[in-house]
Amino acid sequence: MLHIYKSPQELSAALAEWITQTIESTLQQRERFTWVVTGGNSPKQLYELLAASPFRERIDWSKMHIFWGDERAVPFTDSRNNAKMTFEHLLNKVPVVREQVHIMNTDLPPAGSAKAYEDLLHEYFKDDGPSFDLVLNGMGDDGHTLSLFPHTPVIHEKQAWVQSFYLEAQQMHRITLTAPLVNRARKIAFITFGANKANALYEVLKGAPNADQFPSQLIQPASGELHWFVDEAAASRIQ
Repeated sequence: MLHIYKSPQELSAALAEWITQTIESTLQQRERFTWVVTGGNSPKQLYELLAASPFRERIDWSKMHIFWGDERAVPFTDSRNNAKMTFEHLLNKVPVVREQVHIMNTDLPPAGSAKAYEDLLHEYFKDDGPSFDLVLNGMGDDGHTLSLFPHTPVIHEKQAWVQSFYLEAQQMHRITLTAPLVNRARKIAFITFGANKANALYEVLKGAPNADQFPSQLIQPASGELHWFVDEAAASRIQ
């Protein structure tokens, strides 16, 4: 489902309401809410909204279990660290239970961090059936999502839930959830705005299948919902 808004501000406000309603309705049926958050710049305004009234009070933070979709293999104190950003804009401002916040441990070597994260996820989820209640994804202007970058082997991963690899273009290791696990989520939402995303968004949604070039095409929930929250600038080629 495609949701188009005039501006990033309108988009963020609508997405905050949608996420909050999703959490509220889920917690009427289940005892916990498992949420994969995303890094980068796109969700910062969204996180600030969720950390403030009225959303902060509407969400039962004691039942929230927080995960990350991917991470750069840099220390938590590094400004490029996705978890650091999420704490600064959201998690430090809400009464979340710290033991229920699961960062990717970059104190470990990348392969060890990926294995530790996969082991943790196996404590939460079975080998089949639904995984997360919600996965929040961004999309780069090259069509990548999570750390699934164009023409990288991790795109084709079928078994592992978490992988690490060296991304030559960025001269750093990345740790990422893989498409098979993410596609078992009950709901997946992309947050995408800006004219620089217009070409990639068009190719992902309307172009020919080419996941090697546009890895966001890989994200197709097996039985859950897929939502794209975009602004008019990003949707310009589609409209």
